[in-house]
Amino acid sequence: MDLTELRYEVSDRIATVWLHRPERLNAFTPTMADELTQVAATADADDEVRVVVVTGSGRGFCAGADLGGGPASFADRRGRALPPGPLRDEIAGFRRDAGGVSALAFAALRKPVIAAINGPAVGVGATLTLPMDIRIAAESARFGFVFGRVGLPPEAASSWFLPRVVGISRAMEWVATGRVFDSREALDGGLVSRVVADDELLPTAYALAREIITNTSGLAVGAARQLLWSMLGAPSPWDAHRADSRAVVELGEGPDSAEGVAAFLEKRPAHFAAPLGTGPIAGVPPWPARPPDVRAVD
Repeated sequence: MDLTELRYEVSDRIATVWLHRPERLNAFTPTMADELTQVAATADADDEVRVVVVTGSGRGFCAGADLGGGPASFADRRGRALPPGPLRDEIAGFRRDAGGVSALAFAALRKPVIAAINGPAVGVGATLTLPMDIRIAAESARFGFVFGRVGLPPEAASSWFLPRVVGISRAMEWVATGRVFDSREALDGGLVSRVVADDELLPTAYALAREIITNTSGLAVGAARQLLWSMLGAPSPWDAHRADSRAVVELGEGPDSAEGVAAFLEKRPAHFAAPLGTGPIAGVPPWPARPPDVRAVD
């Protein structure tokens, strides 16, 4: 990958993605959106990667969309020149929102994603984290769903994600006021699972990643990630029962299950080695499924 606004590194089976425009507090651009889709696909396809950690370079996570275009920053969506790929695609006849392109690329990952939020996470800087499985905030982190203050609705599919993460009442309070709030309010509202000292942020994220890698099967976690997210919209627990019944049978016949049971009985660490491969895991449908009104545009 030829990345200009991200950094990407794999070490000890952890892929770290840094939003990397530190001179602009990692403000979001179409180029960054395109590169985020690339790194999400790369991490998903790489059997050496078990966990993805996303953070920001410098003193911020992401200060929101780059407003370098002044008052017209959001006015040229129909005719803006864009790199080839999903940013040129249309949904319901309109160009796809760049934040949604990025967020849904991370939603589709079959591996757990940890957001290590190291400073301001405002606008798309906040919504981008919502499909990530675990959000950890530094004490200095600040959050804001500020879209109403610039005359826009929330984007990046956050009208689906945010109420499911924090509940509709808290979601509407933050969206309707557009205020910027601190990490403690984010913790109280359930937006993040923990707040740590600034210098402990990445060590905490990496320790959690290593706990996942050391103790669990990548196949099992991949299936679980897609089951848990997809069942948020299922009409009945029977949908979950149908899917997990098949997954339990198919994964139970595989090498990771045999290894996990043997390790438990022998009181030793398990060595899970089954590759994630491509496509569905144990019949669990890929999530979120691409809808029919998304049209690829050259």
